[in-house]
Amino acid sequence: MDNRTFFSLVEQELQGARAKHPPMHSAHEGFAIILEEVDELKAEVWKKGSAREPKSMRAELIQIAAMCARMADDLDL
Repeated sequence: MDNRTFFSLVEQELQGARAKHPPMHSAHEGFAIILEEVDELKAEVWKKGSAREPKSMRAELIQIAAMCARMADDLDL
């Protein structure tokens, strides 16, 4: 496992998303992006315990946190 803190990984994900994608234009867009990430986490969580991948769940949690921060920043919330 990467020894960096969760929040430093969120910041890295946020910066990568900003470099790759334009700012969010509306609350609807932000919600849709966050919901997509939550659905990806849900798919992992709903797997049987032995099939779950903790690294995948952590990655999705990082993406969710980054997109929440991005929505707050882009929409000045």
